[in-house]
Amino acid sequence: MSIAALGVVFGDIGTSPLYALKTVFLLDGGAVRANEGDVFGVISLMFWSITIIVSIKYLGILMRADNDGEGGVMALAALAQRLYAKRANRAGMLLVIGIVGVSLFYGDSIITPAISVLSAVEGLQVTVPAVAHLIVPISAVILIILFAVQRFGTGKVGVLFGPVMVLWFVVLAAAGLGMVIQYPSVLLGLSPTYAVVFIVQHPAISFIALGAVVLVITGAEALYADMGHFGRSPIRRAWFFLVFPALTINYLGQAALILHHPAAKANPFFLLIPEWGRLPVVILATVATVIASQAVISGAFSLTRQAVQLGLLPPLTIRQTSKREGGQIYLPAVNALLFIGVMTVMLAFGSSERLSTAYGISVTGALVVDTLLLVLVARPLWQWAPWKIAAAAIVFGGLELAFLAGNLPKILNGGWVPLLIAAAVITVMTTWRRGRQLVQEDRKTKEGSLAEFIEDVRAQNLPRVPGIGIFPHPNKDSTPLALRANVKHNHVLHEHVIIVSITTAPVPHVPTWEAYAYDDLGYVDDGIEHLTIRFGFSDEPDIPRALRAACYVGVLPLDADDFKEASYFISRGAIRTTKKTGMVRWRRSLFIALAHNAADPAARFGLPALRTVTMGSDVEI
Repeated sequence: MSIAALGVVFGDIGTSPLYALKTVFLLDGGAVRANEGDVFGVISLMFWSITIIVSIKYLGILMRADNDGEGGVMALAALAQRLYAKRANRAGMLLVIGIVGVSLFYGDSIITPAISVLSAVEGLQVTVPAVAHLIVPISAVILIILFAVQRFGTGKVGVLFGPVMVLWFVVLAAAGLGMVIQYPSVLLGLSPTYAVVFIVQHPAISFIALGAVVLVITGAEALYADMGHFGRSPIRRAWFFLVFPALTINYLGQAALILHHPAAKANPFFLLIPEWGRLPVVILATVATVIASQAVISGAFSLTRQAVQLGLLPPLTIRQTSKREGGQIYLPAVNALLFIGVMTVMLAFGSSERLSTAYGISVTGALVVDTLLLVLVARPLWQWAPWKIAAAAIVFGGLELAFLAGNLPKILNGGWVPLLIAAAVITVMTTWRRGRQLVQEDRKTKEGSLAEFIEDVRAQNLPRVPGIGIFPHPNKDSTPLALRANVKHNHVLHEHVIIVSITTAPVPHVPTWEAYAYDDLGYVDDGIEHLTIRFGFSDEPDIPRALRAACYVGVLPLDADDFKEASYFISRGAIRTTKKTGMVRWRRSLFIALAHNAADPAARFGLPALRTVTMGSDVEI
């Protein structure tokens, strides 16, 4: 599992040596000099940033704040909501924070594959200058292949990529170790005093440098979001036994090279490699950056599913790619949108150096959001003392806010790209959430009271036909529109009518014995019943399977085999816009477009196509 995790989780942060130190020394026309004070200061900033943000915050603390094994900003926001469930105002605020965090992560997911692959293929400029003009086309082909193989699942991708990443980190360590042995004084750069002195003596330059130093921790949020794929322990073992030591040794080697050969700052990573080994390392680096892209892609899949289950995005087609690991999924729509976004920014910027100006803002913003949620959950979850919470806020938040401030000057030079992506995602999420509320309000008016409907049906003494009719519906207070339409047009009822309400719990998985709530709706002899099924946000909401399980555990007074011929009725009608208040016109149009492109509810809930009927009336927003 640790090797498989290497193939998915650490690709992003593991390929930062390709461009991080180079970017620092090329910033602002070379404001950071290749002298001992600046080099040691930058290395100290990098090492302690990785230690504090990745090793302590994410691996040491935040991974303990998992939501039943799932990580990422949405899982953390859901956990916070659960902890503050009795305080409605704060729960709403936590949801907004989660929306902002996941939106920033999408901005990162667009840029990371482009900059990672470009930075690796650009090694050809050092090894084979004659083909430098083919860097962008080669990168495009690699990305096309990467997104094409996503359908096979992160588990298979991880098993394939894991050994490659082991080799990659061994090469990183080996490449840096030679220079460290040759110039052991570079180890002094690990002292935090050099970072402090660098900041005090060169406040303006260090502020600029922070905008690039943050590149060493890109992938920290993806690492956390991918926790559901492999678990906490394999990720921690891989980090502390291989990834962290290899990264540290390589950055030290690059620093020693720049210090003693200042011209090497143009591309210290590849110039650290002996000339005979550069072309093989270019090939290996290219494969590693493909894996780096995998980290954010699989993280985007996880966060998207969580957002769908929490009602922040329209239902999407979600394919389970593993029979054993519930977190290994594939979302075709998200994969397609990420591919379009990645190819667009890569072709627009054309090089990793230019693309680095757009990088960092979304990363640092996501880090700040995670820290804010960490501070909020620490006391109710772990009973932290106030001083401990304040220390975490100051250390983690202070460092991340400094990174964010250092990246703000990038906005005019490309930093607006991830912010624009995040703004678009926020707009979609808030529009879908508000639109659902308006639809539910209109449907509630048309549906009427379920209790009154049952009384009317009993008074009419309608004919009953053999079999089971199942009506998915959000609640047991109002009547499913499909049930009303069936009675109105067909004048019959099934022998057994089961109204099924699906709720999403703020946990990844709900145990079978906690998943059901049965209600006979006041009468035990009329065959009309209500069943609430609770799914976790990482569970597959398969209604037929859940109904059979309810029979097995004795919740439903029926035989599981009776559901083999059951009929399913979906309440669905056209959505029409009106001049009602509550949402501006363009957002109404956006909501309708999202609803039209949402996944088919029959497919989403695993309903058999030949035994599923769609009925209902139009709804207005």
